[in-house]
Formats: sequence, structure tokens, C-alpha cells
Amino acid sequence: MRRPRPLIIQFGFADEIGLSCIFVENVKEILTILALYVLPVFNLIGIVNALHAVMHVRSPRGTIAWVVTLITIPLLAIPLYWTFGRYKFHGYVKTRREGDQEINVQVKAALASIEPWYVPFDAPVGRTFALYEELAGLRATHSNQLELLEDGTTAFDHMFDAIRKATDYVLIHFFIVHDDKLGRAFHALLEERARAGIRVYFLFDSIGSRKLPNRYVRSLRMAGVHVHPFRSSRGRITRLQINFRNHRKILVIDGQTAFVGGFNVGDEYLGHDKRFGSWRDTAIQVTGPAAMSLQVPFMEDWHWITRETLQLTWQVPGGEGPGQEVLVLATGPADELETCHLYYLRAINSARERLWICSPYFVPDQALVSAIQLAALRGVDVRIMLPEKPDHLMVFLSSFSYFHELHQVGARVFRYQPGFMHQKVLLVDNEITAVGSSNLDNRSCFLNFELNLLVAHPDFIQQVADMLTRDFDQCREVVEDEMTCRPIGFQVMVRLARVLSPLQ
Repeated sequence: MRRPRPLIIQFGFADEIGLSCIFVENVKEILTILALYVLPVFNLIGIVNALHAVMHVRSPRGTIAWVVTLITIPLLAIPLYWTFGRYKFHGYVKTRREGDQEINVQVKAALASIEPWYVPFDAPVGRTFALYEELAGLRATHSNQLELLEDGTTAFDHMFDAIRKATDYVLIHFFIVHDDKLGRAFHALLEERARAGIRVYFLFDSIGSRKLPNRYVRSLRMAGVHVHPFRSSRGRITRLQINFRNHRKILVIDGQTAFVGGFNVGDEYLGHDKRFGSWRDTAIQVTGPAAMSLQVPFMEDWHWITRETLQLTWQVPGGEGPGQEVLVLATGPADELETCHLYYLRAINSARERLWICSPYFVPDQALVSAIQLAALRGVDVRIMLPEKPDHLMVFLSSFSYFHELHQVGARVFRYQPGFMHQKVLLVDNEITAVGSSNLDNRSCFLNFELNLLVAHPDFIQQVADMLTRDFDQCREVVEDEMTCRPIGFQVMVRLARVLSPLQ
């Protein structure tokens, strides 16, 4: 049987010209429609959003950056502004108020139980804590037992051991959780504890842990672990509210023992990353009333995600001697004030002898730069420890732009050498020290939920001072011409990174 011949349609030269003309006419029509209707609409929307930026964006530099881009390239800038232009976290407070009856009962019970351990207002250390307490919305407590944890192996050994000893519940919140060797060991421990009847409540940030596979979470739920990603967006009103992160690291066992610091769950925090090698981080283990105070921010975060109110223990055990004075300072973009930014300003402005800051990401705004400069001009020993190796290029580049401003007033900058320096530690005189999750950058000050423990006990402050002295011994001091001696292309990238820092 003969196969049917394929149908072949041939166009002559004239036909090709005709098709080309039709195509050109269609393109002209599309361009005409864009020019007459679409672009004017986007220009109008861009102008409206630029006016919104003038009224609501926090910093002058950020305002200028948004206004220029919204007016000049509205097609690109409008979706970016709707997504990344928010500086206040909407809905969190409203959700908290909707649960007032349940959550406030718990908070009042917590405060009533902790009240006997409050640091008196009229005590010297009480005056030190006074303004920080206004920012925290909580009172500092005494009779806490603290242990400084300076490396990942020690920190996770302590954390895992505490989780194994839980008798009622475990509260866990990490920014990053990886499905690697440490992450799987953590997963197995939570499964085992849940199957043993322990209530396990586990939050992780949906952006920070975006690579975490669904099977990791699914198998935890099957074992009985209550696990949820923290999302800043929920419902229609906050659908595009994705520029916020919950950067807190909290572990609380039975309301009695807790951990706070810079560690996340991943092999790199044990120093097993081929790129960074040794990993320098710090955490605090706390036993006492401050551990119970840490349940309040966790409970509020849990309620935002689940609309559930946790039934937790609010009975403080007997103290083990005088102990140490501690304040839990939880900050975030849902606060009425810019609490993390004000915390840094308060600490820096109070320094009279010593101001040591460790932050892997150093992108302060002009107010913080000026405060650091004034501290140095007062004769304060200002030292800032940064990592030598970058893990976020734009933030790393931005830090170079501040060196001249710091050097010209006598502040000193150090780069940590052995590996990646990730600790977030602040030391002010012999008055107060802080260990936690907040960096000295735009994101921690204005966009992230953060948590720090502030300690005012002289023995613990000395422990932190000794620890940082050992760290500074492993740093190289940045020279004054650190940036100017580099190629012009690098200098341009540094300046551009700083200009864009309000948008980071």
C-alpha cells in the first residue's frame, strides 16, 4: 500500500513578506497598547507607591532608593516594593489580640510565677537593666545558673542531653535546619522523644530552612512532633509580607532549662563545612526563671502560626544559690518601636570603658555608626570582630565601606582567621553582656524577629571578656587602607553594596 504523501505547503517570497508585515503590524499594535495604556498605568501606580515610600519607609536612603526606582522603572520596582518594601510586620499583634483571653492568662501566670525572682528596681543592677526592660516588656530575673558554650560540639551535646532528659515538653525554634548528619540526628531524637510521650513543639523559619525536604517534616509529624514552619505571610492582607524572618534560636526543656545563641541545626555549625572549616559560635545554657521567661516569645510565635495556646509549666524551681541576673530581650518588626535598633543604641551610648561587638554581618545605619564613633571619641576601647570569609557577598562587601569612618575616630576592626565567625556577642564595660541571635545590620535591627540574653553579673561578664580576648588573639586587625588599596572595581562594588543596604 502506498503511503500517503505528506502535505507540503510552500510560501512564495511574496507570502513571506506578507507574513512579516503582519508580524510587524502585530508588534506595533502591542507596543502601541503598552505605550498608550499599560505604561501610564504602571507609571501612575509607581508614583502612588513612591508617595507611600516617602510616608512609610524608615530610612532616608531607603526612601530615596525606592522613590527613584519606582518612578524610573515601575514595571520592575512595583512588585519588588510590594514584596520587600514593608518595614512593619502586620497581623502579628492583631492575632495576639484575638487570642487575648487564652494567651494573656498564660502570660499573667508566667509573670506571677516569676515575680519573686525579679531584680529590684532600686538595686544597682536593676538600674542597669531599667531601659532594656522597657524594650523587652519583661523584667530581669536573678538566681539563674548560666553556662557559656563556645563551640558547636559542646553546644549540641548539651542540647541533645537536655532534650533526652525532658519529662513533659520541649520547645524548639531554629532559623535554619538542614537534612544532613546533625539534622538527621536531631530528627531521630525528636521522633524518639515524641514517641516516648514528650510534647515536642518545633518551629523553623520557612525562608531560612527553604531547602529542608518535605519528608523531613512529614516523618516528624507522623511520629507525633508538633512542627510548623514560621511564615510571616498568612491570609490575603499579608500575602506579600515575605521580607521578614524569624531569626530566633530557642530551646526550652520543661520550662526549667533553656538555650539561646547563634547556632542553627546543620553540619557547618560543627565545623564540618568544606568551604568554611572551623565554625566559631556562642550560646548560653540557662537554668532558672529566665528559662521560663523564654517561653513567652515562643508561645507568641506559636500562636501566630497555629492560633493555638500552649499549656506550659510556670512554676520556677528552687534556686541553686544567688545565681546571675538575666533579661530575655525579644525584638521584632511587630513591635511598636524599633526595639532591636534601640537596644544597640542604648548599649553603645552607655559604654564608658569598653565596647566589644562580634557580628558576622556588619551593616549598621548612620545612627549606629555615629553612636560607635562617639563612643570611640569618649575614649572607649571600641573593638568590632567580623569574619574573614564571606558567606553573604553583598553584606560582606558593605562592611568595607565603614572601615574609614571607624578608623578615623580610633575604633578598631578585626577579622577572625581560623574559620567562619558567626557569634553574636556584645560586651559593654563591666556592666552588661549579651549573647543571642541579632547581628549589627539592617535586617536584624528592622526586619527580623531576634532574641538575646542580657547578663549583668560580673563573673559571667568576665567569662565573656576572657572568651573574646582569646578570639581577638586569633584575629588580624584591619589596617586603615584596607579598602583603598584594593582595585577600583572592588571599591565600586563596596559602595554599591552600601547604597543598596537598606534594601537587603
